[in-house]
Amino acid sequence: MTHTPLHWKLVIDAADPHAQADFWAAALHYEVEDNSALIERLLGFGAVPAEITVESHGRKAWRDLAAVRHPEDPYEAESGTGLGRRLLFQRVPEPKTVKNRLHIDLHSGNGGREAEVSRLAGLGAAVLREVKEPGGEWVVMTDPEGNEFCVH
Repeated sequence: MTHTPLHWKLVIDAADPHAQADFWAAALHYEVEDNSALIERLLGFGAVPAEITVESHGRKAWRDLAAVRHPEDPYEAESGTGLGRRLLFQRVPEPKTVKNRLHIDLHSGNGGREAEVSRLAGLGAAVLREVKEPGGEWVVMTDPEGNEFCVH
């Protein structure tokens, strides 16, 4: 029996899911998902209350969720939901308190690490430390909410 690979997304807790989605979309050259058609339809049916939506990028968005997707991956046109490489940011009440148990590694390509670190810092990331080990070199950074990630 053959098995189709599971569709998955990485879900990241956030204080401000829309700001995090904007940062990571810019960092990864991804697109912020546009769920406005689905939201407008659900609001029109009275299926969801207006209080769980906000305006973002001039369109309706979920207040407590925002996602980014790879621009070349498939997506569901009806809902705007990505069907490929995707990060979903969900609002949580508690702040980040400890080191991530999972992190994203960004690979900048041939000799581009320094320029990529500068670009990401310009988007709101911060350098936590530079690592030089026998196995390689990378820069540990934090996103605007303090989540660690590495730039190789």
